Amino acid sequence: MVKFTNRSLYEEFEKDVHPELKEEAVKLVLAQGLSIEQAAARVSIPKGTLANWVAAAKRGPAVTAAPGSRSVAELEAENAKLRKQLAQAEMERDIVKKRRRTLRRSRCQVRVGKGNATRVS
Repeated sequence: MVKFTNRSLYEEFEKDVHPELKEEAVKLVLAQGLSIEQAAARVSIPKGTLANWVAAAKRGPAVTAAPGSRSVAELEAENAKLRKQLAQAEMERDIVKKRRRTLRRSRCQVRVGKGNATRVS
């Protein structure tokens, strides 16, 4: 059995472990009913590591975010910000449309005569 005294050695071990070995070790404990100590001795891994794997398997599949992805809270905050911006833009657009309609209606014809201008409605 391997004993790790340095955290970086353990992390390297975790990276090098094949998923099949991990699955088989967890199956020994969960499906076949071996104790964690017995299963760890069989596959030559530390019992603490196997205990962590078994606990993770009992919790269910881990939901890991893709690299560079944002949390739900960040996405909701951005969504709220964008909704406010959209509402502002729509309000400004509606004001411009209403102004155009108002200006079209208020135009009046003016006749220019010889000496004075008269308004024709």
